[in-house]
Amino acid sequence: MTHPKIISSPHILGGKPCIEGTRISVELVLNLLSSGMKADEILSEYPSLTKEGILAAISYAAGKVRGDKMIPFIRQGDHITFDVA
Repeated sequence: MTHPKIISSPHILGGKPCIEGTRISVELVLNLLSSGMKADEILSEYPSLTKEGILAAISYAAGKVRGDKMIPFIRQGDHITFDVA
C-alpha cells in the first residue's frame, strides 16, 4: 500500500497543503481532530479521506512544528508533492 502524500498547488485550495487525491487540507483535518472528532467520524464525513491521509496530515504538521525543512518529493510546474511517509 502506498501512503498518501501532502501536496501544495496554487490551483488547489489556494496552495494550502492538502492530502493528495483530495481537496481536503491539512488544516481541516487538524481542526476536526482538535475539535474532538474521532478519526472514524472524520472518515465517515469525508469518504475520499483515508486513515493514512489523516496520519499524513498529522505527520506533515508535526514536521512543521519541529521545524523540519520540507523538501519537495516531486515538483511538476507549480504543483509540489511532499513525501511524509
